Amino acid sequence: MKWFRQIFAVTNMNLLSITQRFGSSLVVIVGIAGSVAVMVSLLAMASGLQSTVEGTGESDRAMILRSGSNSELSSVISIEEANVLSNAPGLEEYEGKPMIAFEVYTVVDLMKKGAEDTSNLPLRGVDSMSFAVRPETKIIKGRNFELGRSELIVGKGAYDQYQGLEIGDEVVLRNSAWTVVGVFSTDGDIHESELWADVKVTQSAFQRGAATSNAIARLESESTFETFAIYAESDPRLEVKVENELAYYKNQASGVSAVISSFGYLVAVIMAIGSIFAALNSMYSAVSTRLVEIGTLRAVGFRGSSILAALMIESMMLALAGGLLGAGLSYIVFNGYTVSTLAAGTFSQTSFDFAVTGDIMIQGLILALVVGFLGGFLPALRAARQNITDALRAL
Repeated sequence: MKWFRQIFAVTNMNLLSITQRFGSSLVVIVGIAGSVAVMVSLLAMASGLQSTVEGTGESDRAMILRSGSNSELSSVISIEEANVLSNAPGLEEYEGKPMIAFEVYTVVDLMKKGAEDTSNLPLRGVDSMSFAVRPETKIIKGRNFELGRSELIVGKGAYDQYQGLEIGDEVVLRNSAWTVVGVFSTDGDIHESELWADVKVTQSAFQRGAATSNAIARLESESTFETFAIYAESDPRLEVKVENELAYYKNQASGVSAVISSFGYLVAVIMAIGSIFAALNSMYSAVSTRLVEIGTLRAVGFRGSSILAALMIESMMLALAGGLLGAGLSYIVFNGYTVSTLAAGTFSQTSFDFAVTGDIMIQGLILALVVGFLGGFLPALRAARQNITDALRAL
């Protein structure tokens, strides 16, 4: 108990005198806050992207691409293959028809809001079955496009990010004119970054003939996926591969989010090194100005370990203040902030919201405490080992 009372007494003395070292203490807090804010913000970006992409799809839906293709953009399915796939076993039915939609996927250029240059975004040619296969698709503004007409509906994310996509606007895409007639939502998944149009009009406008890029199928149940996949991949008339839709989009997200996360950790570590030196400087300064106090405390019976623990508590509290400041600012500024980044495999922009989660904020606080520990340990150890006679000579 005596040891704890000593720690409490020294800690209280240190905190009461912190105003005398306000400048150096503030440098430590701000430096750690900056390191934490950068790491939390970049991890929130990666988390938001991964959440958006991985939240796309259902376990009872299958994505069909051409063998060897790594994305819809590089895939081609012929009309003959489409006919074979429509008769595959395991497909759910809708109004007496197999629930498989054949779509065209391409990339077009539009100007982002506030930008001077154009950016890529996906245009998906869909048919009426696409909406049955993806029942989460809802028109939230305007109306759906009419079959056979050059009309577009715009995903909510694309609508928020790009210019000229108001209802009634005319958009020129690769020399063909389209009219925006509606805005749609898909429960926040990756499709909200796309433009949708009638598949046959899209084939004609982009000179695709009768070929499509991919197929999306709703199965009778999750258990029939293997039956459907074996049929499609073993039929000699087909050159396709079949993936579970959830797995497909998860693979699409993993590369980009991993790069962003790694970059976030790298930048945070570099900034944290600077914060450690700032903490070292502050704590060495605090120790040097209190040598007489420390010597007096040692002379009246305070243990060196009590001095060490008290100074470490001070350093960790400064670090915790910086961590809370950095994490809090990141949450206030970035959580829910909508941005877009280049999607892997398609070279097009994907819109998503930053997601500052509890786990990410905890990682930021851990980083702050590690910096506080490393920055405070050596000065605290020096104080704990300070010779009592040398300290009192400064009187």
